[in-house]
Amino acid sequence: MKISVFGMGYVGCVSAACLAELGHHIVAVEPDPTKVGMINQGKSPIIETRIDELIAAVVARGQLRACSDWSTAVQDTELAIVCVGTPSQANGNIDLGSILRVCEQIGQALVSKQEYFTVVIRSTVIPGTVQDTVIPTLESRSGKKVGVDFGVCMNPEFLREGTSVSDFYNPPKTIIGEFDKKSGDKVAELYKDLPGPLVRTQLRVAEMVKYADNSFHALKICFANEIGNIAQAMGIDSHKLMEIFCLDTKLNLSPYYLKPGFAFGGSCLPKDLRSISYHAKARDIAAPVLSSILESNEYQIRKVVNKLMSYKRRSLGFLGLSFKEGTDDLRESPIVEVIETMIGKGYKVRIHDHNVSLAKLIGANKQYIEREIPHISELLCSSPEELVSQSDVLVIASKNEAYSKLLQNINGNKSIIDLVRLFTPEHHPKTEYYGICW
Repeated sequence: MKISVFGMGYVGCVSAACLAELGHHIVAVEPDPTKVGMINQGKSPIIETRIDELIAAVVARGQLRACSDWSTAVQDTELAIVCVGTPSQANGNIDLGSILRVCEQIGQALVSKQEYFTVVIRSTVIPGTVQDTVIPTLESRSGKKVGVDFGVCMNPEFLREGTSVSDFYNPPKTIIGEFDKKSGDKVAELYKDLPGPLVRTQLRVAEMVKYADNSFHALKICFANEIGNIAQAMGIDSHKLMEIFCLDTKLNLSPYYLKPGFAFGGSCLPKDLRSISYHAKARDIAAPVLSSILESNEYQIRKVVNKLMSYKRRSLGFLGLSFKEGTDDLRESPIVEVIETMIGKGYKVRIHDHNVSLAKLIGANKQYIEREIPHISELLCSSPEELVSQSDVLVIASKNEAYSKLLQNINGNKSIIDLVRLFTPEHHPKTEYYGICW
């Protein structure tokens, strides 16, 4: 494929060299004449493992050349990859100046280009940037229409400085956010020989992936450091501790607990977080990440309460009461906190939870129910059907198959608040549906 790569920083330089090595013909577009000269001499403008010999080889083979003439680069290629920088502004927002400049250049070059052209954004940009900024700029400058005359994709990179060449050839995943299938097909062709999963998705999802990744990486570093600081103060070898921690690939290093939804509860997580935060403070150890977790959890509870407060004079039905599905444990159940808040504000409440109904009669939590929440246990319905018939707003707090079947064809005069993603908005197009995180 004939490809123009805009921007010869780390991402652009590595992407250009690696794609050339895979057999594509690359035109590197860079306004800095020093960088252009270095590349055309077979030298790398960046310091990076393996990049020097890679650029030397592909330039010698005629697979890579550099220029500052963006118009000719677009005319000579069928696909452009934009890799310019998006640095932070003083207020924390990203600076899209370079993105706009390149999109204006590509759009202007497209005026005289007859063939279908695909523009790929590889720079890290906030969700909505491609749809709201890149596409309008390309259309206004070219006078052409996206999806008709040119295609657009978002293709985030996952390259670490120091190992970026290796990362390019061995990606953890390849993500293509596509405006349409024709655009996505073109970009997918670039990566057909690379290992790892290739995911084609919506533009905004692809834009957000990089932010989710980097935020989690930063969180992991701070989490490990805070645990290390506390462990050190307690005379514990933090590296031995984290080696053991990382052995658990069922819960600790896994997709488990990484699905957006409602707040956590139960007898372990809240208690242990309070305890470790207390002992960190007792030793004058700052642990802002650990200390903020309960506050973040409480925010999810307040979010549901605030949503329910918008339903004035409407009855509420809660499907699920325990802190998670498959148990009758009500200790520090976040949905209990929501229910108590709504009762206190005068809302009519009904509840159904099969496991809790059994516990009220025979379970180990019978005493807890009678002692701690008798006012809530009195609101339990004998069947989910009874609850649905008596409630205007249905709050799904349990991923129960019986609830799924019951609500599959619910009529349009009910509102659904889904805390567990039992459904998606597409399941209830004629019903007001609200997913807490989706």
